[in-house]
Amino acid sequence: MSADDTPRTLLITLTGPDRTGVTATLTAALAAHEVEILDVEQVVIRGRLTLGILVGPAASLEHGAALVLDDAARTAREIAPGLGMDVDVTLGAAEHEPRRRGRLLVTALGHPLLPEALSGLARLISERGGNIDRIVRTAAYPVTAIELTVSGADHQLLRTSLTEASPALGIDVAVQRAGLRGRGTHLVVMDVDSTLIQDEVIELIARHAGCEEQVRAITERAMRGELDFAQSLHERVALLAGVDAAALDEVRGDVRITPGARTMVRTLKRLGFRIAVVSGGFSAVVDPLADELGIDHARANVLEVVDGRLTGRVVGPVVDRAAKAAALVEFAALDGIPLDRTIAIGDGANDLDMLSVAGLGIAFNAKPVVRAQADTGLTVPFLDPVLYLLGITREEVEQADLEAGTPTPAPPVR
Repeated sequence: MSADDTPRTLLITLTGPDRTGVTATLTAALAAHEVEILDVEQVVIRGRLTLGILVGPAASLEHGAALVLDDAARTAREIAPGLGMDVDVTLGAAEHEPRRRGRLLVTALGHPLLPEALSGLARLISERGGNIDRIVRTAAYPVTAIELTVSGADHQLLRTSLTEASPALGIDVAVQRAGLRGRGTHLVVMDVDSTLIQDEVIELIARHAGCEEQVRAITERAMRGELDFAQSLHERVALLAGVDAAALDEVRGDVRITPGARTMVRTLKRLGFRIAVVSGGFSAVVDPLADELGIDHARANVLEVVDGRLTGRVVGPVVDRAAKAAALVEFAALDGIPLDRTIAIGDGANDLDMLSVAGLGIAFNAKPVVRAQADTGLTVPFLDPVLYLLGITREEVEQADLEAGTPTPAPPVR
């Protein structure tokens, strides 16, 4: 075989204003040559198209590979002006790059996403032995979300490094293994107080007992992990003794659902996810909320009521840290979902076991002790960015809403 017959590759890159028919025109022109497509990627940013196609000589070609690729390159140069595009053609050796092992997905959320944050993120990935193979934007509202496909880095090492650096970078970062993330049914299990809703229900009830400040102080210590949750719950509930049970109806009306929670739940349900809430709060508020949102499973503490008034006690076992994790395992088994396809979301120390058991644990505006131990964290005041951590784009959310006739808020003009 002569030097001219040595197999080679040809990379064709078109750039310019996006328009219909670019990919069809280029591939139709290449069809006239004895080549096969080895790789292709296309991206459009603000109306600017970049299309890259890597071709090689057809497997059936016995001679003249270099000439075939030269002709294909000439064709690409000829058609580009008619498409209003710039073209770059690069001939290369036939050897394939060895596939880097350990493909990971790194999701970064910024509000806003600043250049120095992306620079720091890319530098850390490189320092940990990772190579960024691809970057795509998955959302522009309510946060800017990008997803990086990274190869060559150790999962745990990269996750630890990026989690530790994310506060200084001003972004939220999640690192997950690529491949099976989007396949099969998933279960999402959420805490309620200060996660699904913006309030602590026990504090709302405590207003009716005139002991809100006392209850809040105990709650804060428990969420920081300074008090045993069951003990703290009994102490707080005891302060509610004598409150008229009718006050629970008022509390239900006062609850404020976290922005983005309805969008998140609605979207996940449409995609076939199962959803559960597990709360250290109370069933009198949690159960109606779960029914309203279409949530599949709910578990919370039950307040004892005698003669129309709270007794200051709970009925049955306390839904504490261990019980939350046990509920996640139970609900996953009921729905036939492996634990590696479960997602837990919470903010307090009593959520730590649940976050640890789940395939992905997300700390939502969490206490430092929780953020340090979770797989990833969100520091924005809305829940729908959880969707982006699961590989669901903003465009998919809006399209699903459009098809269902559910209006979505208009994003800000940028």
